[in-house]
This record gives sequence, C-alpha cells and structure tokens, in this order.
Amino acid sequence: MSDLPTAIRPHATIEPVQVGSWGAYRTMLRWQLAAVGGMLPLIVVVQAVLAAGIIVGFGFLIRDMDPATALFLSTGAPTILLMTVGLVMVPQGVSRARLDGTFTYLRALPVARPLVLLADLTVWMVVSLPSIAVAMLVAQLRYDISLSISWPLLVAASLLIALTATCIGYAIAVTLPPVLAQLATQVLVFFVMLFSPITFPVSQLPGWFQALHDVLPIRPAADLLRAGLAADVYPADGRDLVVLTLWCLGGLAITLRALVRRG
Repeated sequence: MSDLPTAIRPHATIEPVQVGSWGAYRTMLRWQLAAVGGMLPLIVVVQAVLAAGIIVGFGFLIRDMDPATALFLSTGAPTILLMTVGLVMVPQGVSRARLDGTFTYLRALPVARPLVLLADLTVWMVVSLPSIAVAMLVAQLRYDISLSISWPLLVAASLLIALTATCIGYAIAVTLPPVLAQLATQVLVFFVMLFSPITFPVSQLPGWFQALHDVLPIRPAADLLRAGLAADVYPADGRDLVVLTLWCLGGLAITLRALVRRG
C-alpha cells in the first residue's frame, strides 16, 4: 500500500482550494449578472413605459399643468421607478429563485452568505439606477423642464434609495412564503403609485397619513431625490436621510438573519 501514489491512496485527502472574499464576491456577481443579463433589455423597456405612464399619463389628469407642477411630477417619477424595482421586481425574482431551487443552491455553496446577498444587491442596484435617466429623458421630452442638479446629493440619494428599496424587497422575499411575497408586491406597487406623496404634495393627504409617511421610507426617498434633481427649488432634509438609513439597515438585518437561520 505504501508504494501507491499519494493521489490514489485510500486515506489521502485533498485540501480544498481557498478562495478569498473578493474572489467569491466576483464569482457570485458573475453568476447573478448571467441570471439577470437576459432580462436587462426588458427591464429597461418596462422602466421606459412606466416612466412614460407616470409622467405623461398623470399629466393628462392635470389640466393646464404649470411648470412647477410639471417639475414636481417629473422629479418624483424616478423614485417610483426605484421603489418599483426594489419592492416589486426584487421580491418576485427572489421568490421565483426560492421556488425553483436556485436560491437554496446558492446558499449551499461554500461561500459566506453575506457575500451572496452583497452580489445580489449589487446587481439589482445596477438594474434600478438607470431608471433615473429614463425618467428624466421622458420628462424633458414631455415638459422641457429645467433641472438644477446637485450631483453629490443626487448620486448619494440614488444609491441610498436603490439600496434601501432593494434591502426591503429582499427582506420581504426571504421572510414571507414565496406566494405571499408575490402578493405583497402587488399591494405595494399600488400603495407607492397611488397613496404615497411622490407625484403630489404631502399636504393633500389627511394628517394621520402624513404622519405615517414621515416614518415610512417612500416620502423621504422622493424628497431627497427631488432635492438632488432640482436643488434650487427643493431643499434637502437631514431627517429624510436618517429615515432612509434606518429602513436600509433594518431590511439588511432582517435579510441576513433569515439567510443565516434558514438552511
């Protein structure tokens, strides 16, 4: 037995190949990009149609729209698109992955689960961020609005809003049964589009509803992004930043807890 090569000895062991965190993250990122890659053109088309529906369609409901109203409506549209991707598309995508076994397979890989989540969040953020440019292009073509962009605020707000919406959507998908998670997304999309002060002033809501939106992430997200797109008209509020950050951390914590606890 001692004359046998080490490679074929019965008790020989093969040391596992050690992959660093950065290498594991890149591998998972390539996997997620390959999974979503075929849907990217469709997602862009959906974003364009939704932006047109919000900016142009809502405009038909307001007769003799003045420039101030057009600016408010147009600068609110990107928030709806970001929230739609994070709160609707992300839970539906993750729920489908749970049903077909892909999600379970990824978590069974010898990769730290936070890295799996980080790669998934990166892809969804990359998918959602172009919606801002799509919405502003549609608004320019429709209303010829004048923007006063604060680039540092716009970039920071866009990243934070996209991350917050994605974390919340991911938390919904991993804590609720897949069918219930998909049902919740249908309710959320109507709540965001019709009952959230994104395309209309918060003052039009009842007092108790205004107070509710002060602690929900939707109105703060819209106001923060609006301040980045039209800084000369809409000031930024530090409280909005705090509310969004807390929701982002909460969604991230719930997701990580669910990923670690469930096999």
